[in-house]
Amino acid sequence: MAVKVLVVDDSSFFRRRVSEIINQDPSLEVIDTAQNGREAVDKALRLQPDVITMDIEMPVMDGISAVREIMAKCPTPILMFSSLTHDGAKATLDALDAGALDFLPKKFEDIARDKEEAIKLLQQRVKAIARRRLFMSTPRPAPTSHLSPSSTASSAPVAGQGGAPSRVFSSATERASAAVISAPSTAPVHFKKSGKSYQLLAIGTSTGGPVALQAVLTQLPANFPYPILLIQHMPATFTAAFAARLNGLCQISVKEAEDGDLLRPGAAYLAPGGKQMMLDGRGSSARIRIIEGNDKVNYKPCVDITFASLAKSHADKVLAVVLTGMGADGRDGARLLKEQGSTIWAQDEASCVVYGMPQAVAKAGIASESLPLDKIAQRILVEIGR
Repeated sequence: MAVKVLVVDDSSFFRRRVSEIINQDPSLEVIDTAQNGREAVDKALRLQPDVITMDIEMPVMDGISAVREIMAKCPTPILMFSSLTHDGAKATLDALDAGALDFLPKKFEDIARDKEEAIKLLQQRVKAIARRRLFMSTPRPAPTSHLSPSSTASSAPVAGQGGAPSRVFSSATERASAAVISAPSTAPVHFKKSGKSYQLLAIGTSTGGPVALQAVLTQLPANFPYPILLIQHMPATFTAAFAARLNGLCQISVKEAEDGDLLRPGAAYLAPGGKQMMLDGRGSSARIRIIEGNDKVNYKPCVDITFASLAKSHADKVLAVVLTGMGADGRDGARLLKEQGSTIWAQDEASCVVYGMPQAVAKAGIASESLPLDKIAQRILVEIGR
C-alpha cells in the first residue's frame, strides 16, 4: 500500500511541483493538497494521511500553528519546507519544537548536486518519516507552561545569565521528547557505572536530531565535567540559530564551534553546517579545527570525520552516542573509537525518528548499549558518576 501524503503550501506552483515529485515514486501517493494551515488541519483530521509536507509562511494559519494543532489532534509525521535564511532557520526550529519530524529547503538545488538527486532525497525523506506513523497514533496533551510554545526558545533564561532554569527547561524537554517518543519509558531502570574514565562526550545525529539533542542536553547539569562535541547534519545557515536555541534552553553552555576553540568542561560545541569539525592535539590541550573538507564527502558536517579525529586525540577517553538519523554516518568513526577503547552507545529503534545511523552502529556490533531517548541523559550521568 502506498504512503498517503498531504501536500500543504500557499503556492500552487510549489504544491504541483512537490506532488509531481512524490507521485513519481510508486510507493508514494499524494491524496490531496491544502493552501493554508487551517485547511491542512481540517484535511489531516478527515483524510488521515501517513505524511504531511508543510510550508511555514501561509495565510489564514501559518505552518507552525498548523503543526501544533495537528500534533494535538491527530499526530502525523510532518516534513517542513524552509528557506535557508536565519529567519527561516528560527521558524524551522520552532516547527520541529512543535512536533514536525524533519525539514528540507524549498530550493531543492540547495540540497542536491542535480535534479535527480533532489527528487530521490525528497522521496527518501517522506518514506523515512512515514515509518514513524505507527508510533504516533495517540494524541498527546501539551505540557503546561507559563510560556507560549512559540516564545519558549527565545525567552528561556540562559545559563550563567541570571534566571532560574526551572519549568522552562522541563517543559522544553517534555515537548521535545513527546515529538519523537511514542511513550516515555515507564519501567524503572537501574544503570550501573562501568568504571571507565572519560575526557569527552560526543554525540552524532541527523534526521530527528534537533529534537533529540534538545531532549538529552536539557537534562545535563551546568557543572557537567567534560566538553561535549555535537555533530548534527544541518545546513550552514541553521547551526548558529540552533546553537543559540540550545544555549537558551540548557544549563550547560552551547555554541557553534569556531576554529581554535579550546575545549571547556560543561560546554557543548556544535559543528558548523557546511564544514567539518576535528580536534587538533591530544587530551585536554586539544583545540577544535574547522575545515572546508572534501567535496566528495556526503555530509558536512560528517560524524565519521569528527569521531575519527577523536580516536586520535582522545583514544579510549571518549563516550560517543549515535542518535536518530538516516544512513550510516558515524559507523566507521565509531569503529575507530571502539578500537581505541572508547565507549559507543546508540539510540534504540522505538524512540528514533529514523533508525538508520544508530542501527548501523548496533548491527556492526560497535555499540555496547541501545537506549531509549528519554533515558540517555540519565545513563550518561550515571556513567560519569553524577
